[in-house]
Amino acid sequence: MKKQFFIGSLLLLLVSAMYSCKKGFEKLNIDPINILHTSSSQILAPALVNALWPGMTRNRSFTNELMQVTVSISDGENTVFRYAFRASQSDYLWNAWYVQLTNFRSVDSLSSSGDSINTSYQGIARICEAWVFANLTDTYGDIPYTEALQGKEGNVQPVFDRQKDIYQSLFKKLEEANELLAKNQAIVVTSDPVYNGDLSKWRKFGNSLYLRLLLRISGKAEVAQQCQDKIKQIVQDPATYPIMTSNADCARVLWTGQTSSTDPYTSPYVYNVRVQDFRTPAICSYFLDSLITWTDPRITSAKPYGSGSIGRLGIAQASGGGWRGVSSGYIPGHADPKGCYFQSYDDKSTGGVWSLQQNPWTGIIMQYAEVQFILAEAALKGWIGGNPRDYFYQGIASAINYWVPNFPEDITSSEFADHLDNLAAGSVVWSNDLSFDRKMELIHGQKYYALFLTDLQQWFEYRRTGYPNLHLSELPGLQNGGVMPARLVYPVYVQSANPTNYKTAVAAQGPDQINTNVWWQKP
Repeated sequence: MKKQFFIGSLLLLLVSAMYSCKKGFEKLNIDPINILHTSSSQILAPALVNALWPGMTRNRSFTNELMQVTVSISDGENTVFRYAFRASQSDYLWNAWYVQLTNFRSVDSLSSSGDSINTSYQGIARICEAWVFANLTDTYGDIPYTEALQGKEGNVQPVFDRQKDIYQSLFKKLEEANELLAKNQAIVVTSDPVYNGDLSKWRKFGNSLYLRLLLRISGKAEVAQQCQDKIKQIVQDPATYPIMTSNADCARVLWTGQTSSTDPYTSPYVYNVRVQDFRTPAICSYFLDSLITWTDPRITSAKPYGSGSIGRLGIAQASGGGWRGVSSGYIPGHADPKGCYFQSYDDKSTGGVWSLQQNPWTGIIMQYAEVQFILAEAALKGWIGGNPRDYFYQGIASAINYWVPNFPEDITSSEFADHLDNLAAGSVVWSNDLSFDRKMELIHGQKYYALFLTDLQQWFEYRRTGYPNLHLSELPGLQNGGVMPARLVYPVYVQSANPTNYKTAVAAQGPDQINTNVWWQKP
């Protein structure tokens, strides 16, 4: 009897103890610091900034070197400007952009259900997905898409989608985004470092991006008519498809981290690059010589800074004085270390001008000038109405105005007419008597400068059109047979982490090499 009583008492004590342990357990184990729940408004801004950083970083170290904007003064191996670089060059963009795509997908999903439905965040997220996925597929070709971003669901070996199918899906996303943003549901202003909550400008960017992507694949016979028809529809129906109409519509993040205590968005050029390293690459003669011939205010105007003599591009004179570029693709041992470079410090002797490294305007996603050159090409090819000459000159004026604000964006102004005289001296004035090829060369010669600092867009456009003429045959130090690389190879770890789908992708697209054309480059 005593034994049974003892056992019963012990069980009662254990039950009581267990209850005591559980009582308030969940409350006690809530971390008071870490955030358990988030929202679209909290994710969007860091995702935008962190998606912009990789493109800017590789623009400086990769695109500029390939496209003869800058040239490293180096005789070592693995030089991008000689088209010889390590396969590991591929890893950074793949890793960085897929992470931010996961964040943009979260912005979309969090604003698509429950009590937090917001069509504007949905639309912005889909535009951002289209922007980043397009950059990824244009860099690598076929990539994980439909099964990408499913790591939480346990899918860590996604299939690779064909580039054609990816583009069709991106068009659908941009159509959806345009409709969602038309509902004009307000967002938190501070969550949007690009347009500060102005949804009309997000619509303009989305449809302008649509034009970029339509033009990118318009050379493929199987989709050519679709692209031409859609470009025409967008241009002819601005009420349904508004596009950028001035530099006020440019998609960019204005870096304020070094100039403001609020909204401290800091450029990767400031955060990740030492001052002495930023100005190490020389400016290529290809990039610089035309600007000199045109007396281009982007490097010579004193207007933005009063007594300053250097425009917002911040190009410093060569150590021996004057403007002098260095030829790209030089033979090892034949560099000119005395060429010009981009400034990386405040030049107190010329009025304390901003350097390019510290420049708040470098966070470019897409410029209005690019849109004008897209329209110039479409008009030249007869897809839309209007005179390609007008689009061409408007593109020039807007491209200069972005870096030199006091330069008129209106092409009818007398000051722009004066600038045309300088262009005439360089034999680049538009004439209806010019051949189609020469007109294309003019458009893309100016588009090249308009795309300065815009992630990998100069490289993408060169691969699509062959313009501008980089005179590669005249560069004796080039490797890779003197042929511009057509893509980046897939990251090495993908071969071991996702071997079956990697092999399937390579079998479909072609060898995993830098000279394998992506779908829209193939005949």
